[in-house]
Amino acid sequence: MMRRIAVLDAPTNLGLRPPTASSVPGCAKAPGALRDHGLLARLRARDAGCLTPPRYDPGDWRPGDGVCHAPEISAYSAALADRIGAIIDRGEFPLVLGGDCSVLLGSALAMHRLGEAVGGRIGLVFVDGHSDFRHPGNASYVGAAAGEDLALVTGRGQPDLAAIEGRRPYFRDVDVVVLGIRAQDEYRLDLQAAGITTRPVPALRAEGAARTAQWAHEQVVDCAGYWVHIDVDVLDPAVMPAVDAPDPGGIAFAELEILLAGLVDTPHCLGVELTVFDPDYDPEGAYAAEIVNTVVAGLAPVVAPGALPPRLLPADPMAPTPRTGNGRRAERGPVIAPAPAVATDPIGPPAAPPGEGDPTPAPAADTSV
Repeated sequence: MMRRIAVLDAPTNLGLRPPTASSVPGCAKAPGALRDHGLLARLRARDAGCLTPPRYDPGDWRPGDGVCHAPEISAYSAALADRIGAIIDRGEFPLVLGGDCSVLLGSALAMHRLGEAVGGRIGLVFVDGHSDFRHPGNASYVGAAAGEDLALVTGRGQPDLAAIEGRRPYFRDVDVVVLGIRAQDEYRLDLQAAGITTRPVPALRAEGAARTAQWAHEQVVDCAGYWVHIDVDVLDPAVMPAVDAPDPGGIAFAELEILLAGLVDTPHCLGVELTVFDPDYDPEGAYAAEIVNTVVAGLAPVVAPGALPPRLLPADPMAPTPRTGNGRRAERGPVIAPAPAVATDPIGPPAAPPGEGDPTPAPAADTSV
């Protein structure tokens, strides 16, 4: 018996600026590219289908107009939240294949709905090469939701994105852990001022990926469960240049695999999303193959024998309220008890590694800013 993964494609590129005046971001092709390398078969996952996004069309958007594609992103996020919620209701583990980082808004909305349903809070482990914390309070203007997703899901920004269904914030600052940003991230001091816990790459590497995953668990211990966001630009562009904003100083595939395995190796992890891979910069498919190898190995604890899907239950009102590490009383969230497991076959054999001499595409322009 093991926990079943359900793979849902969310191929939106609405959160990015166009790479050029006559092109659109290629990350909408990422789910298909990863499926072509046998991701579902190797995970023995259920195909949860594809949520088709609205048409990418910035129109006459100009700085000062707010977030580009905001109405479309808002509607898409609500529909994505519905699909994620349905997967969790089946006792399955959602793996959402983005798309750009605006996918996080749909996941965040789903988690807030879930938290409200059980009377508790859901946390977020945000694994990303950039903080994505630009908002009207720290920038002259906003425009690309993929560069603003963490700000939006913590309640900063225009209400049609930051407060869908009147929910604001989707995640509380104290329930967010940021891993893998670069040491000199533009908004690192804003994260610190907000009380959002961070571990940049130098600290992550100094402590190690396995210990960092355990540390992240400890930061969200008072939550009922947590969601994991992974932007593949957390990887160094020397090994993963096929993203919209390659930034030196990232981690290696082996470190991401260990980190992911540690984060999902608990029934408190409710699901994972993968974002920003752009197949337009991977003509031979070598990077898609590396991502699939990493994801399959990293999600192995989810489908290991004995792994159980979570069921969120209200906390016992008579139970003592835990305290945080600094001694202040914390809000007590619901606890997670296992639901019946779903039988599946073991993970399939690994795909052949990419061949030597894979071409390295030219770095893409940063379209999330």
